[in-house]
Amino acid sequence: MPNSSNEELEGITLSVYLYAVRKGTPVGPRDVMKGAHLSSPSVAYRHLQKLEDMGYLQKNNYGEYVTKDKARVRGYIWIGRRMLPKMLVYSLIFMSILIVELVVLAMHYSVETYEFKVFFLLLILITGFAMVVFTVEALLHHRRTKLSSQTEQVPHSTLASTS
Repeated sequence: MPNSSNEELEGITLSVYLYAVRKGTPVGPRDVMKGAHLSSPSVAYRHLQKLEDMGYLQKNNYGEYVTKDKARVRGYIWIGRRMLPKMLVYSLIFMSILIVELVVLAMHYSVETYEFKVFFLLLILITGFAMVVFTVEALLHHRRTKLSSQTEQVPHSTLASTS
């Protein structure tokens, strides 16, 4: 059972967790180091231990880690064994609706009135706009999580010398 504290998965720990879930088989520190693009096995080991302490991973008899529970991560939704950004899922839903609207308009275009065509075109514009907004938000969310995990990997001495 996941730890009841309000610790939230983010940054490198989230990347390590997502890699372990995506892999679907037991993972070790070296495997995680390569798969999550970490600097050393000790960094991977530290994050694997943190995930074990939080209750999301557990060690098997061979010292490898397997997923124990699905984590609730803000901004993501579980679909099967994959964790997808919610905004991407919403965008895909609106894209499906948009396709259905376009098909309906194409089928009824020759027999419907002018008012119906204008109304349906307006509906298509609104649905398309919603799809674009959710797609942009999904891309921005992906970029923010990617940047936050990259800034965590930069050693503090490097940050101090650049300031």
